[in-house]
Amino acid sequence: MSQSPQEAGAVNATTARNSLYSLVKLAEEQGRTTVITKHKVRALLAPLDRFPAARKTDAFPAHVLSTAQRDFGDLVTLAAKGQPQVLLRNTTPVAVLLPADPPSDALSSDTAAHPGAATAGGAVNSQGNQDRGSTPRRLATLGDAIGSVLTDGPAGGPTFGLPGLDAATGGLQRGKLTLVAARPSVGGSLLGLAAARKTALVDHDMVLYAASGPNRDDIFRRIISAETGGEYARLKQGRLTEHEQKVAHQLVQAGDLLMIDDGSDLTAEDIRETAPHMEGLALVVVDRLQAAHSARLPLSGDRLPDASQVLATLARTLHVPVLAIVDSDDPALLGLLDADVTLTLTPTEDPAKVQVTVAERDFGTIGSAYLQPDLIHARFLDAGAAPRGRSDSPAGPGLSVSAGGTQALELAEAALPYTSGGQQGIPAALTHELAAWRTAVAGGDQGALKEILPSLLQAAATVSQWPDTHEGHRLANALRPYGTPESADNATGAGQPPTPAATAAVHAPGGNGRDQADAPEDEEDDEDGLQPGDEEDEPKGHVFPALKILKDAVDRSKMHPIKVIRKEERDSGPWPLISEHMDGEPRWAHPDITVTRVPHIRENGKRVRRDKIDVPGSFGEGVLCLIDRNGSFPSACSAVPLAPNKLLHTGPLDAYDKAGAGIYLIDIPEWNRTDMPHPLGRIIDRPDEDGRVWITTPHIKQLVKLVRDNHIAAMPTIYDSWTGKANESLFKPFYEATRKARTELVQAGGDPYKTYKTRLSIALRLLWPKRPSQRSPFWRPDWRMSMVAEASVRHWTVAFKAVQEGHQLIALRNVDQAIFWTPPGTPPSTYRIGTGFGEVKRKFVQAGETILEGDD
Repeated sequence: MSQSPQEAGAVNATTARNSLYSLVKLAEEQGRTTVITKHKVRALLAPLDRFPAARKTDAFPAHVLSTAQRDFGDLVTLAAKGQPQVLLRNTTPVAVLLPADPPSDALSSDTAAHPGAATAGGAVNSQGNQDRGSTPRRLATLGDAIGSVLTDGPAGGPTFGLPGLDAATGGLQRGKLTLVAARPSVGGSLLGLAAARKTALVDHDMVLYAASGPNRDDIFRRIISAETGGEYARLKQGRLTEHEQKVAHQLVQAGDLLMIDDGSDLTAEDIRETAPHMEGLALVVVDRLQAAHSARLPLSGDRLPDASQVLATLARTLHVPVLAIVDSDDPALLGLLDADVTLTLTPTEDPAKVQVTVAERDFGTIGSAYLQPDLIHARFLDAGAAPRGRSDSPAGPGLSVSAGGTQALELAEAALPYTSGGQQGIPAALTHELAAWRTAVAGGDQGALKEILPSLLQAAATVSQWPDTHEGHRLANALRPYGTPESADNATGAGQPPTPAATAAVHAPGGNGRDQADAPEDEEDDEDGLQPGDEEDEPKGHVFPALKILKDAVDRSKMHPIKVIRKEERDSGPWPLISEHMDGEPRWAHPDITVTRVPHIRENGKRVRRDKIDVPGSFGEGVLCLIDRNGSFPSACSAVPLAPNKLLHTGPLDAYDKAGAGIYLIDIPEWNRTDMPHPLGRIIDRPDEDGRVWITTPHIKQLVKLVRDNHIAAMPTIYDSWTGKANESLFKPFYEATRKARTELVQAGGDPYKTYKTRLSIALRLLWPKRPSQRSPFWRPDWRMSMVAEASVRHWTVAFKAVQEGHQLIALRNVDQAIFWTPPGTPPSTYRIGTGFGEVKRKFVQAGETILEGDD
């Protein structure tokens, strides 16, 4: 492909990822196009003028820059295959990833093509309707016109025909698997039937109804019952009224659009093979997935996760919505099924209402609706129109001012960007409560508001850093009136005493309340795992009084450490800047391997997902060597660089001063190696709008060393800082006591060793308790994050030494797991095998085997 004067030289995907913000700025301000290479494929990071259709973000996949930087390698691959990826700053398109190389049979013969048009980007696959199986559509010179053609089609997919639910879901999304989760007798199958009836009988579009439970006669009777209002039980006996018989004949005449595939031997593969042959297919309904194992039903038990993957692939391949019903609302099972969207039906205290909670995999809970079960007639009804409020309300006419005062309405309106999934950055638990609040306000349900308020405020109290956006500030301000007893009366009712949770303070922007230092890689945890009473010293004679030892270690310091930052100071200064993501944990896998999450059942019957790693033949002969570091956190306590006293605002720095410690705002340094993760780990996944990140002292010291050893070209600029006098020995007495106790207890094993590990973990978590109600002798987020960052740095450094010695690193995760590709029985020599601190356990498994963890 010829290169235009405004095209930059090719860079690899890793370099482009690290420089994404600056490359986007060049595209935006100078019209610069950058060629990006990843193995054998190429893509263009181009200005919007090169592909004007990208300005309509609902036509193509769109990603905010922080998310795009995290998933950049995958986005480059998709773009190279002809699927444009739009890059957003907040909600505004700023650049687009396009294919760099057209397929050989798609080259344009139009010699008049403008050099800046989409033709230079190769073939682009339309996100709109196209003949399945055809070659990708070629976007030539008329970018604006073709973009209009692609985006003017109907945006929504099929709906349920239930206004409240359709508003909460936005309809069934094409290309996605939607799961209806409900316990037996709640009526999950009837939602699938509602969508099928609406699509086939009202919209006159083709539906495939795959029935792995009810047979075709049951389905037909349910449709007649729902359409006519006839009792389903009577219809099962074959007794139809004259009107019902007339409707039945009409349905038969219109029935060519509703195709039923039933049978006890129905499999997901059968559905996948049938669907592509149905002309004009608009919806696939799978009724149902059975949680309990049945030998006669392929769509049951342990086979469900694999079936779910097949159905999700079918949705993406045919670009149609697939709606599957599962007869369970067990969160563990739903996690294994891993649907794009999950609708969970939950009975309420009012038998005339069922609540439907809408959750998306990437955003958590985004909304909810109430339905009225009419099981006698095999259907759901809308739960009733919400009281009309102000017609000019930003949240729409459904929100009533009288539902809980103007403050309740303002909170409901401020919650909308988050419950809809348009904005992110708050815990999933809070999103869930806000969605319930909006539903209660819309329905004018004072009782529900009273019930929701305590749990809503409890969820809000875990947030110490609100998103620094207009939406984030509005939501925080809308919650403030409920942080005092006087304001809480707006929801609890005049004259009624507020609940204790209603008096909880809603913090101003501050550190994120998540604690993931010990969490599995794919989990987000809004809690710190602490319980009331954990803050109390262990009783005399305890096997390991960890908290007492930690307190004594700090009290022994001659620097007179400040163990607790006063509550009135936590919403300002450096404290709102500190978050769990500053740990720098590497969550990395080699770009050439394939990691698949597969279902696994532990001996205790608990269902979990574990990794399976496939290694390409180019890596040669070998096995996976699993390295597990012992006591990463307490080991790091031997020398944690931190400031025992206050952090002062020291602003921009010309260079790092080793006499100080604290937090530093820097550019993300470029890291061009593909055989090791970035030294800052997951810190780089969440830069600010200028592409900068806050880091702690262990990582700033790590960067200094990497620059000195010529692994990084230059030290990043320090744009801002909060520091104090440095100390590395504050936790050393604690480290020495834990090391000695481990040496004695690891040999004994059993309950004493488990108790030792539990109290050790609790003591270190108490350095930064997340919940305001959790008492603790400490509140120092900087100490906690410096300790975890030190563990991450040590973990990364030892793995890097192994790579430098020629070992092939496959994956590096959390603060204690490394996976290498080695000859059998030969772990990297940089690791010491043993049970002590700083030593590791090692295990060898074959590629393609499930990698078990912990108590598996």
